[in-house]
Amino acid sequence: MDKLLKKLDLTSLRLFVAVCQEQNIARAAEREFIASSAVSRRIAEIEALIGLPVIQRQSRGITVTPVGETVLRYAQAIIGNLEQMSAELSRFSSGAKGRVRVVANLSSIVQFLPEDVAAFSRVFPDVSIELEEEHSADVLRIVGEHDADFGICNPVSGVEAFGQTPYRTDRLAVLVPRTHRLAQASRIAFRDVLADSFVGLRGESALTQMLAQHAAQAGHVLDVKIRVSSLDALCRMVHAGLGVTVVPEQVGQLYLNTLDVALLPLRDEWAVRQLVLIYRARDQLSASAAALVHFLGKTG
Repeated sequence: MDKLLKKLDLTSLRLFVAVCQEQNIARAAEREFIASSAVSRRIAEIEALIGLPVIQRQSRGITVTPVGETVLRYAQAIIGNLEQMSAELSRFSSGAKGRVRVVANLSSIVQFLPEDVAAFSRVFPDVSIELEEEHSADVLRIVGEHDADFGICNPVSGVEAFGQTPYRTDRLAVLVPRTHRLAQASRIAFRDVLADSFVGLRGESALTQMLAQHAAQAGHVLDVKIRVSSLDALCRMVHAGLGVTVVPEQVGQLYLNTLDVALLPLRDEWAVRQLVLIYRARDQLSASAAALVHFLGKTG
């Protein structure tokens, strides 16, 4: 049997199955685009390996022996499994099946990615997505170190070293207590709240750095009284009257009906930010990652 396993090849099994299905060597050879003599030789090789006949040749065709019926059953199972494997592997190469690791900043995760990833999963249900939250600067580092397939961030310093696809537009607004002096305004400028106490995000987020930069350009240093680790905590601190804050407008809108706050869109040009998909090189993305980048790039 060891000899059988080493020498029995798939081509011979496929031709044997064709002969059994056609009940005729000539018709099987025509179907498989091969000479009848080559088919006969393959069948003879199978019989030599097994040591028993698998078919009986007759003037008008063949009949399958009991040994041949056994070989036929296993040959069909082997060929069927290989066809299923081929079909499944083709789904990987087409991007329909696979695993993608994405690292994204807080703004994109809170505002856009839940709905966009859900929509992608309805089209590609066999693609598994691992999503990790990081500051924009860390998104660049992680993608650059090959620890994620691609990232989503604001265009911070260093982003020019990566391939980029525009994702979504992110508009900033000031969240203030409903009792704030500007609570009834429709839109304000950032300079209008520079004298206020702020609640800020902990760490070096792109938003924290940008606000500090624009405050400095206006000749101010932000008075950040409290720093927290999430946008939810940020909004709740404003609700408690502990200061004002700047948040993505869509995030602030989530709290208008549940917290005692007002949301004031910023009219400064820099308050409209572009989120981008970044990757080391488009042609280095796996098929599944490329499919997700293409899908997200069309949502903006």
